Amino acid sequence: MLRTRLNDALKDAMKAKEAEATSTLRLILAALKDRDIAERGKGNGEGVGDEAILEMLQKMVRQRHDSIEMYTKGGRDDLAKREAEEIGVIERFLPKQMDEMDMRAAIEGVISELSASSVKDMGRVMGTLKERYPGRMDFGKASGIVKEALV
Repeated sequence: MLRTRLNDALKDAMKAKEAEATSTLRLILAALKDRDIAERGKGNGEGVGDEAILEMLQKMVRQRHDSIEMYTKGGRDDLAKREAEEIGVIERFLPKQMDEMDMRAAIEGVISELSASSVKDMGRVMGTLKERYPGRMDFGKASGIVKEALV
C-alpha cells in the first residue's frame, strides 16, 4: 500500500512539475528498489513490506537532520534548506510521530508489561516497541529513554 502511494505521488509530482518532490521521491524509490533486490537475494520475491519501508523513511529523515546540522555549521544554508524540503516530502508518507510524553508512556507500559528491570531486558523492550509502534516512534530517542528507565 505504501509502495503504491509513493509511486502515485511521484506521478503527481511529475505532472505538477514539482522538481524537489520528484527528485526526493525518485531517491526514495531507488532506495526501496535496492532493498527489494537485497530481499530477493534472501529468497523473498515480494520485496520489503510497509514496515520496512517506514523504517527506511525514518532513517532517511534522520540522515537529512544530520546533514542539515553539518550544512548549517559549514555555512551552507542553501543545502540545509534543500535537505529540509526533502524531509517535508518524506514525512508525508510517515504516520504522525509520537511526542516525547506519549513515547515515555508507551515505554513505561511495555517495561511494566514485560517486567523488565535491568539493561539486560533492553532488547526485549525495544523489540516490542518496534513491533507495536512501527513508523510512529523515533527508536533512536526511545533507546535512550529505555536505557534511562532500566538503569
